[in-house]
Amino acid sequence: MRKLADNPRFEAFFRDTDHTDIKRITADVSLRQFIAGMLSFHPWWLAMLYRLRDILVKPLGLIEHDRPERLPVLDPDAISFRPGDQVLFFTVRMAEENRFWIAETPPDNNLAAYFGVMAQHLSSGMTRFRVFTTVRYLHWTGIE
Repeated sequence: MRKLADNPRFEAFFRDTDHTDIKRITADVSLRQFIAGMLSFHPWWLAMLYRLRDILVKPLGLIEHDRPERLPVLDPDAISFRPGDQVLFFTVRMAEENRFWIAETPPDNNLAAYFGVMAQHLSSGMTRFRVFTTVRYLHWTGIE
């Protein structure tokens, strides 16, 4: 975990964070395919979390974000690697084809968060992905 956070290229995404989570997985897919698969995964409990957030938005003073009626299944070609572009509700902040993709969640009153995927190509032909989330709390409503 420290290697990723200590890399000067990615340091800004880990600076002053209150929570960091990194997961690793090895798969036989491209970075684009991996990201598209992650962002297209919509288990039943995710829909429940969206509903819960809808209930809590006003009482907690959160920003109301538009939510699609149906969550899309993304094609790998729909994953932009251009900073400033939108991929679903994420804004791409830094990306390099076949190497890494880092995006930011929409602005909110309670927290700021980044989501990133790093790809390491292995000699076996597989790719090891490191998926990270960093969160900085802006208000007490963001505290776990």
